[in-house]
Amino acid sequence: MITRRLLLTASAALAATAASGQRADAVEQRPIVVELFTSQGCSSCPPADAFLGELARRPDVLPLAFHVDYWDYIGWADRFADRAWTARQRAYRQALGLRSIYTPQMVVDGRIDVVGSYRPQVERAINLARGKSNDARLALGGAADGGITIEISGNTGGAGEAELLLVTYDRRQETAVLRGENAGKKLVEYNIVRSLARVGLWRGGADVHKVAASELPEAGDQCVVLLQSPGPGPILASAAMRLR
Repeated sequence: MITRRLLLTASAALAATAASGQRADAVEQRPIVVELFTSQGCSSCPPADAFLGELARRPDVLPLAFHVDYWDYIGWADRFADRAWTARQRAYRQALGLRSIYTPQMVVDGRIDVVGSYRPQVERAINLARGKSNDARLALGGAADGGITIEISGNTGGAGEAELLLVTYDRRQETAVLRGENAGKKLVEYNIVRSLARVGLWRGGADVHKVAASELPEAGDQCVVLLQSPGPGPILASAAMRLR
């Protein structure tokens, strides 16, 4: 039987004590989503993959690795590559007004484009995204049939509507690369996206969505639900839980 355990909720109230001893206002926190577009065929990507693994250990960040397919022609077909992830990266290029796509690229919370191996810039982008407040909230739980229950509340912050996306991923994989730019290397990769599906639209207010066990993808041992403005645009909320 598949066991599901809630790992992260969309928000947690954190209280801080000011220097004067006064109790600070509670601040709503949620993990900042960092999407890495990477490839096993790109020699510049392993440092960014390793950095993503470090981010995966942080409770304030929710990193996801999307393996693109446009490096496969060099001689090594990335076993996790999907043209749908390339299409998502191209959609970000248009939405963010970028001149081109590249690897390793990180998109932080659907808002900021950063070279994935430039650690200080990535940290700065995470901090900037954390300062973008919104009122959308997500919470995940296990359903009686073994599926997932998704609870939403708040508002879209002027976005009109948002897409509810279910993403599954593997926490860790190792690959021995035999050809291409990384030939001879054993790559260790983290939070590798295996599937992405839209499960609904949200226009604000309290709502509940259920994903039946029979509708859950077979690939991926973890899942994350994203509430994202169409475009793709800014990510309004995020939550993750274990699948298997």
